[in-house]
Amino acid sequence: MIIDAHTHVWPDHVAARALGGSGLDDLPRFGDGTAGSLVEVMDAAGVDRSVVLAVANTAERVESANTFTGSLDPDRFIGFGSAHARSDPDELVASLRRHGLRGVKVHPLFQDYALDDPGLLRVLDALRGEFAAIVHVGSAGDPEKAARCTPTMIVEVARQLPGLDLIACHFGGYRVIEEAAEVVVGTPGLYLDTSWPPSLATLDPDLVAGLVRRHGPDRVIFASDWPMADPAAEIEAVRALGLEEDETDAILGGNLARILSLE
Repeated sequence: MIIDAHTHVWPDHVAARALGGSGLDDLPRFGDGTAGSLVEVMDAAGVDRSVVLAVANTAERVESANTFTGSLDPDRFIGFGSAHARSDPDELVASLRRHGLRGVKVHPLFQDYALDDPGLLRVLDALRGEFAAIVHVGSAGDPEKAARCTPTMIVEVARQLPGLDLIACHFGGYRVIEEAAEVVVGTPGLYLDTSWPPSLATLDPDLVAGLVRRHGPDRVIFASDWPMADPAAEIEAVRALGLEEDETDAILGGNLARILSLE
């Protein structure tokens, strides 16, 4: 089974506006951000299931974001809700349970707080043992915003919250791969996702394979960041790393299936 751990979908009537306001205008698009478009891309790429990540820019919008991701077809999609540093931890946990969600997405660049915000740490603490958290780490072209989610910060979150299934996006440092390689790779209790839009193939495959080896193939998770990348191309980029077949299979789906206890 191939599972894409990092995709974004919006309701059909707002997808175009949401995608246009993502702030990542330098990246191509490989779909229109709707569930129907993602299913077509998944079928073409051979992806069995995709994790759909909700991102609410305010705490007040978390419930509506969670309602939407929880409404998607569970045979194809694995819903992750949104978490915000201003969320009430108990209310968030109740929302995740109510909508059948398996985890949360944290995106400080868009949510206007930092990874070391005490409110966020309280929220993530409430998730331990039941829900996973996937967290954006690294830059998006704005140095001031990038300071909200540095590689050092995600390592500190992992240190403070042992037992949390914590996944660092973009190998732990989007557009700062050298810093991620020095600071994040090898951190105990931390999983890394492979997303690197517009493609993992833009990185040196020997560098990437070395990062995977150092961190451990059992703690690396396939992710595309659709619609900012093409899952088919990203699968091929993972297969091109020259890892053992069982390691590649684990990255493409087995590791996340284990973390989320998927059949």
